[in-house]
Amino acid sequence: MNILYVASEVSPFAISGGLGDVMGTLPLTVKQSLKDNDRICVILPLYSSIPDTWRSKMRMHDEFEFMYGWRHSYCGIHTLTLKGVEYYFIDNEQYFMRHSLYGEYDDAERFAYFCRAVIEFILRMDVTFDILHANDWQSALSVVYAKTRFRQLPAFSHIKTVFTIHNIEYQGKYDRMLLGNIFDLDTSYESLLDFDGCLNLMKGAIVCADLVTTVSPTYANEIKEPYFAYGLANIIQDNASKLTGIVNGIDMTYFSSQNGTDIVATYDTLTARVGKAANKIALQRELGLEENADIPLVAMICRLTHGKGVDLVLHIFEEMMQQSIQFVLLGTGDESYERIFADLCRRYPNRAKAVLKFDRLLSKRIYASADLFLMPSKSEPCGLAQMMACRYGTLPLVHRVGGLADTIEPYPSSQANGFGFKNFNAHELLFTLKDALHVYQNSKEWDRMVTNAMLTDYSWHRSAERYIQEYKRIIR
Repeated sequence: MNILYVASEVSPFAISGGLGDVMGTLPLTVKQSLKDNDRICVILPLYSSIPDTWRSKMRMHDEFEFMYGWRHSYCGIHTLTLKGVEYYFIDNEQYFMRHSLYGEYDDAERFAYFCRAVIEFILRMDVTFDILHANDWQSALSVVYAKTRFRQLPAFSHIKTVFTIHNIEYQGKYDRMLLGNIFDLDTSYESLLDFDGCLNLMKGAIVCADLVTTVSPTYANEIKEPYFAYGLANIIQDNASKLTGIVNGIDMTYFSSQNGTDIVATYDTLTARVGKAANKIALQRELGLEENADIPLVAMICRLTHGKGVDLVLHIFEEMMQQSIQFVLLGTGDESYERIFADLCRRYPNRAKAVLKFDRLLSKRIYASADLFLMPSKSEPCGLAQMMACRYGTLPLVHRVGGLADTIEPYPSSQANGFGFKNFNAHELLFTLKDALHVYQNSKEWDRMVTNAMLTDYSWHRSAERYIQEYKRIIR
């Protein structure tokens, strides 16, 4: 089986969030599960931000020009192989020599070009792909092209397409005038993309794909409802027969309390209390908090947006800090949220700290030090942070939606590895936090939950096997 993954970001080369983490791990795990002669390829843009340490390992695979709309466009293909997976990078400085991955004025053109370049890449490859697996709106047009303009060509006559929705909120909506000029499609295909007065790239991929996946079973059901679907509920319902939810995994070796690369002290389930205490003291010293291994440390690591539930935390912040706790926030996002959190934490200089930046190494030190991890998201397709927290025996406190409901078993279950609340309500969050702090005082019960959390299997192997089963099913 030959598989091509198409994504706008892939760890460790270019990453801005969960999509990059998933695309950095899923292809590698699928490769481990298949035979040596099965080819697993990943294709992404050659962003200027990709470090030289990786660029120096690349070699030129191909370069050519092709017609994209009225444009005569250059495309260079660079490649490197890592653990048996072949990575290909599309080089065009006009589109990818930018300061950021997304948020540019011409994102529609940049990623339309990327998808057309993927098609040209497939046509020039010495392998016939069985599966084209695209991810989120940035690569949605690769599915549309494969099933429309190019479907009669030998390279696409038997290819099966998979489209994964990592977050339905971001759909790639653009003016209808871009159909031919930017998206390189004639009016006969307009109805595939047309939705709610504009062109919707995600909608087009959902309609065209042979299989639509999303990143947890609960989220797959949720997006059939208008509350979660951001306008696409009817499209999801019409295509429900080809929709399935598969929970993401994490790198169980990289995120591990027994991996001492980025934390002060390693520990396992038998030494968690001692190990956490050492990490907590070190983090408190680093952040200027009172050094006290016994005080419950509550952490939050996220993008500061409404969807992550930060409004709930802000609403109860003063009441929360009336408890005997310390609070640490790591993240960036909306400037107003950054400003408010910074101001609130300054009121508790020895007990609260807001670190307003993206810092993967600091996040691991926080996971290893904290006792509770807040994740009150309004909606969460899968979530990775709650799984990472569990790997360090930090008990997640989550809003029971999407992947949070699928990955966290709430107290008081005998298999509990965290805490959960049902309604998106600030004081329901506060009451659940108080319940968790009460359990914290019962060391035997708390240690049992910490053990459950650390032993929960969040590896990619089960998820990869599910994907392989689905690939084989649609090929048959």
